[in-house]
Amino acid sequence: MLKEYIKNGFGIEEDFSCSETILYGANEVWNLGLDQNALKMSAGLSAGCYTDNICGALSAGSMVLSRLYIKERAHENDYNKGLVKELIEGFRQNMGSELCAPLKTNYRTEEEKCRSVIIAAAGVLDQIIEREGLPEGD
Repeated sequence: MLKEYIKNGFGIEEDFSCSETILYGANEVWNLGLDQNALKMSAGLSAGCYTDNICGALSAGSMVLSRLYIKERAHENDYNKGLVKELIEGFRQNMGSELCAPLKTNYRTEEEKCRSVIIAAAGVLDQIIEREGLPEGD
């Protein structure tokens, strides 16, 4: 769902970063109910928090999983922890790293920027959410 939405061009015209594309797109695809102020928080995750560390698309993916599967707080159970680890590990297996610096070296182009990285993160996120389902009554 999210992967196809992004593949079809979501985020290009808006000039969204990796993290913004994932969070804004997920908000649309899964009706997360995030307002503009909540969505803006993803900006600081761009380019590995501007330090080339963990990919912003993965950080935003973690935000999506937390929004969907955390009831109150992170320490309530290990369910979301396992899902976030699965997101990162699945992405790492596909792309070779979860770190922005090597991802940019290996996949970023001047024309496409990091679209292939964003699409890969969206694909892993889709798999997890499709398997786990959307919470009811949210």
